[in-house]
Amino acid sequence: MSTTPIRLERPDGKGLAAGTLGLWGSTVIGLASTAPVYSLVATLGFVVLAVGAQAPIAFVVAFVPMLFIAFAYRELNNAVPDCGTTFTWGTKAFGPWVGWMGGWGVAVAGMVVLANLAQIGGIYFWALVDGIIGSGDDALLSDNVPLVTATGVVFIALMTWISWRGVEIGERVQNILLAIQYLALAIFVVAALWQYFAGSAPGATPFAWDWFNPFAFEEWSGFTEAILLALFIYWGWDTCLALNEETKDPKRIPGLAALLTCVLLLFTYVSVTVAAMMYAGLGDTGTGLGNEANADDFFLAIKDGLLGPVGWVLVVAVLISAVSSTQTTILPTARGTLAMGVYRALPERFKTVHPRYKTPSFSTLVMGVVASVYYIGMTLISDNILQDSILSLGLAIAFYYAITGYACVWYFRRELFTSGRNIVYRLVLPLLGALMLTYAFVQSAIDMFDVDYGYTVLFGIGGTFVLGVGSLALGVVLMVLWFLFPRSKRFFRGESLNRETPVMVPDDTAAAARSVDGGLA
Repeated sequence: MSTTPIRLERPDGKGLAAGTLGLWGSTVIGLASTAPVYSLVATLGFVVLAVGAQAPIAFVVAFVPMLFIAFAYRELNNAVPDCGTTFTWGTKAFGPWVGWMGGWGVAVAGMVVLANLAQIGGIYFWALVDGIIGSGDDALLSDNVPLVTATGVVFIALMTWISWRGVEIGERVQNILLAIQYLALAIFVVAALWQYFAGSAPGATPFAWDWFNPFAFEEWSGFTEAILLALFIYWGWDTCLALNEETKDPKRIPGLAALLTCVLLLFTYVSVTVAAMMYAGLGDTGTGLGNEANADDFFLAIKDGLLGPVGWVLVVAVLISAVSSTQTTILPTARGTLAMGVYRALPERFKTVHPRYKTPSFSTLVMGVVASVYYIGMTLISDNILQDSILSLGLAIAFYYAITGYACVWYFRRELFTSGRNIVYRLVLPLLGALMLTYAFVQSAIDMFDVDYGYTVLFGIGGTFVLGVGSLALGVVLMVLWFLFPRSKRFFRGESLNRETPVMVPDDTAAAARSVDGGLA
C-alpha cells in the first residue's frame, strides 16, 4: 500500500467555522446528543426489570467502557483532530476498508436514532396537546400515526435547518433546551425525595448501599441485558469530537468535553435512578419500577402522582430531549460524511461547505432527507420493524466505538511503551474498552438472533438481528459499489488518506474564517 502523503492545499482546513466552540459549548452539545431525559424514560424501567435493585450499579458498570473509549477518542483527537473521527482514525490505523466501515457505523446509528427521536417528538408533542385540550381516550391525537409521523418529519426538517444554518445558532438553541431538560430532572429528583421523606411516596423504599454492589447481580443474562441497555443511554458524547475542527482548541477541548460529558451523565443517571427507586419502589404493580406496563415510559406513569397539576413538565422535558437530540445527532453524521467526501471515500459533493454559514451543507441536507425517508418508510411498512431497528442500534454503536478503541492502540503502537502514561491511556484503557464493546456486540447479536427478541421475525430469525447486522452488511455493499467508481481509487489505494496525511485543520483558529453568526473574517 502506498504511504505517499497527499497535500491538500486548503489553508482553512475543510472550510468549517474554526474557533467557534469553547469547552462549555462543546460539553452542552455532547450532553444534548445523549438526550438524557428521553434516554432515562426509554431505559430505566427495562434496566430495573432486568436487574431489580442493582439498577444504579448497572449504570456505573456501563459507564466504564464508555469512559475507556472516551480516553481513546481524546488521545486520537490530540494527534489527529479531524471531524471524521472514527472514519479518519480507523483509516489511518487499519486502512481504507476498516475506516470506511467505521464511518458507516456512525452514519447508520445516526439515521436509525433520528427516526426514533422524530417519532418520540411527534408522540409527546401531541400528548401535550391531548393533555391541554382534554382529548378522550378514543380520540387521542398522539395515537394518530399519520399525524405523529408528519410532525416527526417537521422536527427533522427544523433541526436539519438549524444544523445547516450554523454551529453557533445550534449551540445557542442547545443551551436553552438542555437547561430545560436538567431543570425538569432536578424537579423530578427533589419532588421524589420530598415525597419519600414526607411519607407520601407510593412505593417508599429506603436507600441501600447494596444497590451499588457489583457482586449482587443474580443472573448473568439479566446483568448483560442491563449493561447493553445502559450503554445506549451514554451514547452521543462523541459529538464533542466530531465538532473538533470548530472548537477554539481542536486538540484539547473536544477530548476534555467528552470526558466531562461522560462524568456528568453518570451523575445524572445514577441520581435520578436512586430518587426513582426511593419514590416508586421496585414493585410490579401500580407505579412500581418493576411493573412491566410502565417499563417503556416510567415518567408518564408517575407524572400526575408526583407533580400533580404540573405533571406536564415531564412531558415537555421528554419532548424537548428528543427534539434537542435530533439536531445534535445530525452534527456528527454530517461531519463524518464531510470528511469522507474530502478524502474521496464518498462522492465529491459531500465535501461541500456553505460559504457563509461554514457548515457541511450537502452532508447535512442529505442526512435530514435520508432520516426522513427512512422514518416514513419504516412507519409505512410496520411500526414493529421501526421499533426493532431501534433495538438493534446497540450493534452499530458498539461496532464503531470498538473500532475506535482498537485504532487507538494500533495507531500509537510504536510509542505505547515509551511512558507510563502511554501504557495507560493509549494501550490498557482503550483496549479494555474495545474488548468490552466487542463482547457487547457479540452478546447482543446472539440475543437478537432469538425469535422472541424484539417485535418481529424475519427469515425465521429475530428481526432485530436481521436489521442490526443487515444495516452493517449494507455498508459493505455500498463500500464495494463506491470502490467500483474510478474516483474512489485514490482512497482505496491509501493515497488520499493514510497515516502520513496531514490534518486539514487551520493552525491558527483565531484567524480562520467564521460562520456568519461568529463574524466573517
